[in-house]
Amino acid sequence: MDITVTKYDYQAGKDFCELTLSNDQGMQVKLLNYGATLEKVLLPSDQGVENVILSLATPADYSRERNFLGGTVGRIVGRVRRGQWQLGDRQLQLPLNDGKNHAHGGQGTDTQVFSFQPVVGDQSVEVTFTLVDPDGANGYPGNLKMQVTYSLDNQNQLTYRIQAVTDQMTLFNPTNHVYFNLDGSQTTVRDQYLKLASDYYLPLDAKSLPYRGRAAVAGTVFDFRRGRRLGNVLDGTDPEIRAERGLNHPFMLSGRAPAVTLTSPLKKRVMRMQTTAPAVVVYTANHFAHTPGVTREIGQYDGVAFEAQVAPQENRDLTPLILMPNEHFVRQTSWQFAF
Repeated sequence: MDITVTKYDYQAGKDFCELTLSNDQGMQVKLLNYGATLEKVLLPSDQGVENVILSLATPADYSRERNFLGGTVGRIVGRVRRGQWQLGDRQLQLPLNDGKNHAHGGQGTDTQVFSFQPVVGDQSVEVTFTLVDPDGANGYPGNLKMQVTYSLDNQNQLTYRIQAVTDQMTLFNPTNHVYFNLDGSQTTVRDQYLKLASDYYLPLDAKSLPYRGRAAVAGTVFDFRRGRRLGNVLDGTDPEIRAERGLNHPFMLSGRAPAVTLTSPLKKRVMRMQTTAPAVVVYTANHFAHTPGVTREIGQYDGVAFEAQVAPQENRDLTPLILMPNEHFVRQTSWQFAF
């Protein structure tokens, strides 16, 4: 097992580095200290190794244009209606960067350069990224210290852990925004099968926000409990899917393991995901369209994201997202690969 570090840029007094984690099974994981980003997951194949997540052409592209590919998105992921947080008679106004709403932490943690510390062990290799987000950044109160650790073991499991502490009451609901495509970059995810340990999902309004609480998945296209081909859902006639141009929905996790199973019949690959988060937002890369810029090689449905988080809230009461002073935040997600 090994870790290599490659410096690829230097800006504003900070080194931009790519770190490669390798295990004894031939699996490799590439990380960036820009945004504590999961850049590539490389699995052994007949042709060498193949990347099974959506990635940009070069590490330097990640800082040229915000893209969310594999980034650690915070302080909070998702949308806040009108950017408002109401607590008693206090109201905090977050910057509006998504129409009339606040989204993905403003100019969030996925756009910051983290310091890092690699560790090579006998059974795993890991890197811990550290960032201090100052009081008032993107309108959030409190100095927040955040640590993001990626660990790769010889069972082909990649574990992702976020830890944080703050000196003032604040909002914190981060996630990794990695998109998976187990067939590689030459096709969409339509022929891959998704299974979710979820009995309820959150319907969305025209602003892509929950508006009427949870709804049972039974009898709907959102029932992935026994597994479902993604293309059958994406190409169907369900009005919610058509309104979002695909899946963009929070699923409440039942606690059964694994939380998520993605299967490629073509490549005989399986990804099993487990998380301590109470929900995942499943997003099928609906907005990508080969538009000019760093994501020009990415099209609609080229990947699917499973954003582990507290589900977006309907109104200004954001109590489930509150982090109190000196409270120790820990959220862990693991992705196990079979190939």
